[in-house]
Order: sequence, then structure tokens, then C-alpha cells
Amino acid sequence: MKIRSSLILTLLFTCLAGMARAQFTQARLQVAGLNCALCAKTTERELRALPFVSDVKPDLMHNIYVITFKPGQPVSFDQIGKIVRDENFFINFLKATVNFDDVKLNGDGFTTGAGTFRFLNPQSKPLNGQMEFILVDKGFAPRSVSKKYLGTPADDPSAAGRVYHLAI
Repeated sequence: MKIRSSLILTLLFTCLAGMARAQFTQARLQVAGLNCALCAKTTERELRALPFVSDVKPDLMHNIYVITFKPGQPVSFDQIGKIVRDENFFINFLKATVNFDDVKLNGDGFTTGAGTFRFLNPQSKPLNGQMEFILVDKGFAPRSVSKKYLGTPADDPSAAGRVYHLAI
């Protein structure tokens, strides 16, 4: 029985070690409608309270929040968007930085604990190191940007969880 258990543990460890996942490191979030320091501070406090956020640095001159994520934590962009909407503001853009070291794309995207991410513009070069992309789904970009990139994307039944659409 001990041999069988150790064999199963060895196989499980080997499989998990071979599954490198893209890691979100930070995001730049530009919010429209911020016109007072109190509103900006409230939004910052709400973003900072998210369990996957390690730090938030506001740039009030440009209405941008630089959000740093905790390593190894799944990031929920929907929660970030909900905070902005609940404060009665809009997202102008959300640009996320991902560490692609040792990550292989599955077709036209990748999967993390946060969902499935599909590239809308073809990737001709390999993705390595830190790369920034813009989230172009409705609610994360202006309507004109979403319409330009999305049109009517087909749902992917094989996708794990929420499907986000990206442009680099």
C-alpha cells in the first residue's frame, strides 16, 4: 500500500510541476469620472481590500490605479470591474501584465485560475517574460474598442471558466 501511495504522489507531483501557468503580476486601470480625491480614495480602498491584491498606487493626475497582485493568487478582473461600477465610474482601459515564463499557449490563448484568455490579434512571436495586454471585453474598455476587437465572438465550449478577450 505504501508503494502505491508514493507512486500516486510522485505522478501527481510530476503532473503539477509540468503545468506552468501564466501569472498576473500587475494591472493599470484607468477610471473615467473620478473628479474628487475622496472618490479616488474610496475606490483605492475597495481595490486594496480584494484578496488577490497586494498593493494599489493611484495616479490622480491621469485617473490610473497601478494594482500589484499577490503571487500565486487567481485574479478576478470581474471583481475589479464590479468595484469600479459600484462606485458609479467607468473603466477606460485595463492593461494587465502577465509573466509568460515557461508557459505554452493552448491555441490562441491560455488558461489560469482566473479563467480563459483568448488573443484577438494573432501572435507571431513566442510569449516570454513580462508582457502587457489590454482587456477588450465590454465593461473593461470603451464601447468603440470593444466593438473594434470583438464584433460577435463565438463562445468556446472547451474554455475553462470565464472567457476574456485580449489585444496586445
